[in-house]
Amino acid sequence: MPRTESLPSPVGLRPGSPEALEAAWADYFHRIVFERPRHPAAREFLEEDLRATLRRWIPADASVVEVGCRTGDLITALPNQERVGIAPSVELAAEAQRRHPEITFEVGKIERLPPGRKFDAVICDRLCHTVTDVRAWLEGLRDRLTEHGIIYLTAYNYLWEFAAQAAEVVGWKTPAPTSNWLSHSDFHNLFNITGLEMVRFEDRLMLPLPVPGLAPLVNRYLAKLPVWQRFSVYRLYALRRRDTAAAPQSLSVSVIVPTRNEAGNVSVAIERTPCMGSSTELIFVEGGSTDGTWETIQNAIKEYKGPLKLSAYQQTGKGKGDAVRLGFDKAQGDVLMILDADLTVPPEELPVFYDVIARGLGDFVQGTRLVYPMEPGAMRFFNRIGNHAFSYLFTYLLQQPIKDTLCGTKVLRRRDYQRLAAARHVFGDFDPFGDFDLIFGAARLNLKIVEIPVRYRERLYGSTNISRWLHGWLLLKMSAVAASKLKFV
Repeated sequence: MPRTESLPSPVGLRPGSPEALEAAWADYFHRIVFERPRHPAAREFLEEDLRATLRRWIPADASVVEVGCRTGDLITALPNQERVGIAPSVELAAEAQRRHPEITFEVGKIERLPPGRKFDAVICDRLCHTVTDVRAWLEGLRDRLTEHGIIYLTAYNYLWEFAAQAAEVVGWKTPAPTSNWLSHSDFHNLFNITGLEMVRFEDRLMLPLPVPGLAPLVNRYLAKLPVWQRFSVYRLYALRRRDTAAAPQSLSVSVIVPTRNEAGNVSVAIERTPCMGSSTELIFVEGGSTDGTWETIQNAIKEYKGPLKLSAYQQTGKGKGDAVRLGFDKAQGDVLMILDADLTVPPEELPVFYDVIARGLGDFVQGTRLVYPMEPGAMRFFNRIGNHAFSYLFTYLLQQPIKDTLCGTKVLRRRDYQRLAAARHVFGDFDPFGDFDLIFGAARLNLKIVEIPVRYRERLYGSTNISRWLHGWLLLKMSAVAASKLKFV
């Protein structure tokens, strides 16, 4: 762990100069690899925790590079097929290659790779404490990201600075050169000026020792609670490129409309859905209606002469979630959208969601009904109270702002949905709504979640299919799933 007390500068270099610090850190990395510490338990415990966390965070199909790797143990622990390690010296690269001959190791900095070489995942374990120019370093990492790549950056909690120094004084830790100690606000500022934005973060470990019985309890539960998490040893950030000035891409769109007992809304949905991108298809998925919804859809498709591509399917399963999955599986568009057939969120607002996706400002975009005033009768009192409560709960569990979990309007790229669906077994088939299946999957893939305020209207035809008390109980169970799979791990 970094400390602020300087070691003697290498001979011939001015103390405190960037060159002297780089040389001192190179010597430090050499010593921690080739000299076994007197008390290795804490280091090994921390490194194993980071390996397990990155295996959970980084998609298995991502191309990965670890910048500043030392022994190669971290990147070798990942299941990914394409893995590259960049070691800070020839000796460390040779040692890593000896230990892990199946991995490619390079020497130096990431700039030494071919100019066009980019990765889906860039790992930087505690390097922010050692580089002499954090801003320039972050910019270099940013430029090595693929279009939807993520930087996984670890940083020690500056509140542990004194403990690190004390461990060095008593000989429990190898003395380190002068370090950069950065607060959360320091990182936010650096991310902002280097064109990066934080997707999520997670605080890890409050007891960095393998104490039987106590360590799992403290680190898995106590360290994840509000206030207590501020005392964790390190934080893992997931960062994406922020391209706010990017021109929108021309993408095809598929709008999925789950319909059950919505005969009176079918023709209105067709009339009001706008054309977006290069082409737009409108897909109705009907199931279990008793008011002639399926027949109404068939007649509307036969009579339609407009620019939308219309199609319809009947689900064999039950629930909105099943309908959404069927519609997404049949969709051909680059962008997938959900439009609730009750039209309480106006279809005319869908182009705003498309624009955010097409400009790369978000990866998973959903509406929030809890910002603007609602029409009288649009949402019942207890439903609104419940939505606010679950907003706070899921923001805490996912470490991304989620204001309105149950707004039906959700948008993402088809390629991201396919990755999400391939990993659905992680959470299981637990969600009859479909909303949380998508939200949890997006959070697990570190997709940037963006919410757009929408004006929520009163339903003009039919009645809601939501049972506030029964479905409220289901929401609590889904919260437990999110806690066990995303937070308390």
